[in-house]
Order: sequence, then C-alpha cells, then structure tokens
Amino acid sequence: MNRRDFVLAGLAFPLVRPEYRLQFPRDHGAHPDFRQEWWYVTGWLKTQRGDDLGFQITFFRTRLNQENPNPSSFTPRQVILAHAALSDPRHGRLRHDERAARAALDLAGSREGTTKVWVDDWSLELSNQNYKAKIEARDFSLDLEFKANDKPLLQGASGFSRKGNGPGEASYYYSRPHLNVSGAANGSPVTGTAWLDHEWSSQYMAAGAAGWDWCGINLDDGGSLMAFRMRGNDGETVYAPPLTDFKVLKTWKSPRTGTRYPVSVAVRTKEGEFNLQPLMEDQELDARASTGTIYWEGAVRAFRGEQQVGRGYLELTGYWQPMKLQGLD
Repeated sequence: MNRRDFVLAGLAFPLVRPEYRLQFPRDHGAHPDFRQEWWYVTGWLKTQRGDDLGFQITFFRTRLNQENPNPSSFTPRQVILAHAALSDPRHGRLRHDERAARAALDLAGSREGTTKVWVDDWSLELSNQNYKAKIEARDFSLDLEFKANDKPLLQGASGFSRKGNGPGEASYYYSRPHLNVSGAANGSPVTGTAWLDHEWSSQYMAAGAAGWDWCGINLDDGGSLMAFRMRGNDGETVYAPPLTDFKVLKTWKSPRTGTRYPVSVAVRTKEGEFNLQPLMEDQELDARASTGTIYWEGAVRAFRGEQQVGRGYLELTGYWQPMKLQGLD
C-alpha cells in the first residue's frame, strides 16, 4: 500500500496517475485491480425502411470490496453488470434490459489484454479492428459489428481524464468515435455509426458530486465531440474541463418516476456551441435491478443554429437520486 492507493474497507485500489501511458492492445482489456471499469457503446442505426433507432450497450466490471482469502479460481472477486437499450420512436419509450453476475464458473467475466466481456449470453468482443456485440434482451435483440477505422482517441491529457480536483478523482479514458456499424436489430438488417468509450478508475465521483452530464457526438465533418460535467445536488457544476458548459434548453418529466431531466441542452466547449435535441423524450433507463439507479440515456441530434451537424448520445445521471452505483460502495 502506498500514497497512490485508494483504501476502502481495508482493501487498496490503485489510483489513476497522470504519468501512466496507455498502450494498445493491452489497454483494450480489463484492469481488474482497479475498483471499476466500463465499456460503453452507443450509436444510431438505420433500418431497411429508413427508420432511425438509437442503441446503447454497456458492460461494467467492479472489484468486490471484500477480499475472499480462498485461492480457488472459482472464488468470485469481480462482478460484471450490463445494460442494453433500444430507442425506437415508433415504440414511444425506451426498451431496455440488464444483467448482473459474479465472475465465476465462466458465467461472466472480462479478459485482460483485449476487449472481451460477457454476462451469460450477452457479450462484447474485439477481434483485430472489429468489435462484436450480441444482446438477447427480453423484448429486443442486437447482433452488431463495429469497425474501427482510426486509432483510439485519448481523452483528457493523453488518456488521463480528471473528474475532480482531488488526487484520485480521475479515470483512464479513451474513445473510438465513428465506428461503422452493420448487423441486425430485432432480427432485421441495420447499418449505422457508433461511439465506444472505455474507462477505468478507483474513484468514480468527485467530492460533492451527485451525478454527471455527458455527451459523445459523431460530427458529420468527421470530427467528434465529447463533453461532460460533474454536478452537485443543487444542479451546479462541481467540476468540468476548461471552457465546458452545459445549459438547459428543455426538460422532460418522467411519468413513471416523476424525475425531471434536461433532455435538450446547449453544450459549449473549446470546439464551439452545439444544441442537442433528443430522438425522443422518453429514454429513461431503470437499472435498479443491477446498478441500483435510474437515469436518462438517449440518442440525440446535434445542431449548430438550424443546421444538423452530428448525432450521438447524451447521458444524465443523479437526477432521480444522487448517483451511487450498487457494488461500488
């Protein structure tokens, strides 16, 4: 144990350090010593009849807070959680499902050295430059392939992404924007574009933060926009990268939880200002059965003035209750 450890319940978790340099393919894989990690794929699909769909696939890995001294390989030391959702305006509300299992007996797990993570029959795997995801949910299915054409985009300072001013309030973070998508949704052919994020850390929230607002946008000119802010209980920004600002344009109130979300926002970064408008307003995701929270995560269009300039996803957490991921505390 050293000054760069984060200690919880007597266990030492490594802190994120700015001098670390991400290397690939090594860092596509799992980092099991860290407290939590996630692989997050979002995107827009086009059906053969021309309809737009949004989708989200997320796999979380979390290291258990209590260390089991049993040396057996069957002893679980990690938990894998997964969310998937499909946004279809014709359906009118978000369809979503979730899975959770301890990483034992090969029922769930994550590989080091490459992206391979699974829970039961849900999976995300990288082979060469192609990711493949398979999701068999209760009322929808996704069987998608994502082709990466560019090198990983390192967020923050060479992959060191600060989330607060404290020494451990950071993550290692890279993105794969502009993934070309092919495959099937609900058994029917689709094409599209996607965005993949991979992050890992040992402290997931800045001190005083109740949640975060995040967006990842594939711009039509080939560029990309990632912006976020950590938000307090009062709705004010606790931490954001320099020159980043979120302004609420329109809210939507959930008929199920009564939670009000800013589903349309103006995002200003050093790249300029973008207005984000949702594909549909009801994209609330109830994940209480796995991560213990409810949040809004939806497909959005990006505009500059009246002109559409991109598409991507907006994530809004901590509006239902202060964000507290089950299994991470």
